Amino acid sequence: MKSKTWSNLLRIALSLALLAWLLQQIGYEDVWAVLRQADLRLLGGAWLLFLLGIVIRTFRWRALLHGLEKYAGLGLRPPFWQLLRLYLVGGFFNAFLPSGFGGDVVRVLELAQDTETTAALGTVFVDRLTGILSLMMLGLLVLPFTRGLQPWLIWTLLALAGGGLFAGFLLLEGRLLRNLTAHLPGGLSLAGQGKLAQVYAAMTGCGPRAIGEALALSTLFNLLNIVVYWLCGLAVGIPVGLGFYFVVTTLLSLALLVPISVGGLGVRDWVAQPLFASVGIAEQVAAGMSLSYYAVTATAGLVGGILYFGQGLRGLVQTEPPET
Repeated sequence: MKSKTWSNLLRIALSLALLAWLLQQIGYEDVWAVLRQADLRLLGGAWLLFLLGIVIRTFRWRALLHGLEKYAGLGLRPPFWQLLRLYLVGGFFNAFLPSGFGGDVVRVLELAQDTETTAALGTVFVDRLTGILSLMMLGLLVLPFTRGLQPWLIWTLLALAGGGLFAGFLLLEGRLLRNLTAHLPGGLSLAGQGKLAQVYAAMTGCGPRAIGEALALSTLFNLLNIVVYWLCGLAVGIPVGLGFYFVVTTLLSLALLVPISVGGLGVRDWVAQPLFASVGIAEQVAAGMSLSYYAVTATAGLVGGILYFGQGLRGLVQTEPPET
């Protein structure tokens, strides 16, 4: 517990330090001036699209759970509204806790009360993985049609997306990694009956049809998320075409996989600087876009926080002993 507490405190401190250092370098007043003039109508539209994206991701998670039940005989069919609530609650923890995966952990723990833990963990992992793979594919597909990119930006996307797609294919294919790890000790092997092997069986047991549905829904979500970034950019006055955001969103999302910040604060802002500088956008404007996107996700996360709080209150009322 002590180690976990210190780790979380370190992430909080690192997030705030990165953000403070960035704002000091480019000027607090300049960033505040950009945010103060932001178009709230565009940010409101981005917020609504972000919420719609959560609904789409809920359908994706449900498809994987149904596929796991049908293809491998694991898991069960929780109601859609239960999954949506868990996704909203997960968004709250992702936005406000010092971990990039806190919301995923909450989803696993909550769903594991109604199904096997391995099924919950495996589908949550594949749910996240298909979203990342789809975003990489979109970035690569649009890359030839995006003009004005610096060579370093092109090569960075090619290396990260190309390597990520290859690794993702190996993970989902299953047989090769099982064969490669078959002779490792039980706790490290992806074959057999160990805990890790059971989780991997759930990951690869969703079936090709469910994986295909998840990738299709991920593509729809990522298109929406790219538009959310674009609207946040327009709101602070960034005159860059939508195509550029296919590249930016991919790289920003990959950077946020490293769980060293709270809701991406600091990390997203630092990574955004060179990306937007490559097309001539001032540092304070890029920081304004990044902070606007965090505001959109954080306010959407508050919806999940309210639901989680209400669930806790209902639990207290239901478990309160009767008066004598």
